[in-house]
Amino acid sequence: MSRQHPQINLSRRSLFKFGAGAIGTGVLTAGLSSNLLAAEKKPVEEEITPDKALQELLDGNERFAKRKRRNPDQSYSRLVEVAKGQKPFASILGCADSRVPSEIVFDQGLGDLFVCRIAGNIATTQQIGSLEFGSLVLGAKVIMVVGHERCGAVQAAIKGAPVPGNIGSLLEAIKPSVESSKDKSGDMVENVCKANILAQIQRLKSSSVLSELIKAEKLKIVGGYYDLDTGEISLVS
Repeated sequence: MSRQHPQINLSRRSLFKFGAGAIGTGVLTAGLSSNLLAAEKKPVEEEITPDKALQELLDGNERFAKRKRRNPDQSYSRLVEVAKGQKPFASILGCADSRVPSEIVFDQGLGDLFVCRIAGNIATTQQIGSLEFGSLVLGAKVIMVVGHERCGAVQAAIKGAPVPGNIGSLLEAIKPSVESSKDKSGDMVENVCKANILAQIQRLKSSSVLSELIKAEKLKIVGGYYDLDTGEISLVS
């Protein structure tokens, strides 16, 4: 995002003032207020660090891949609990592909993940704004950009054929990763997918909101590559 944000004070009270001033609508301000109040009621021992949040994601995916899912936080009592306010520990920027549902592949439940899905897992202005909200206001400690094996959007971007409607806008965002991967050995689709994951991470880090949280050690942004055949997530760096 090119817009510059003011310096951010990361106290709870200042977060509310920031949200109210920046968004400026009564309805959304009320929503921010209720979420922040709900977050204040959480006991201190439930606070989680970015490293622990990432490990929880990886542990959940390991359970899924080994067919040992616990299906946590999926009870009716959990539904009632999170209806009062949400405090997800992690955010996912994932592809809209129907084979990669975040809560299932990370073995998480209601209120655990703040998920943005879009074909090609690209960081549009709106996706970045959503993830800023998820981290700054809701308190997610890690953002994982998740691409996946045999991604259709990546394959289409590599092919470069004309496409109808607004599909082309998605492919344009992936084309720089196609160019940067042309001279690499190995599977072209996998190479472009991983390059695209890293490119979207850089777009997220260009957000002054997210970069301030990273500097304050309140947020980590990482990449993940999902294997459709095994269900395993591997970190991309």
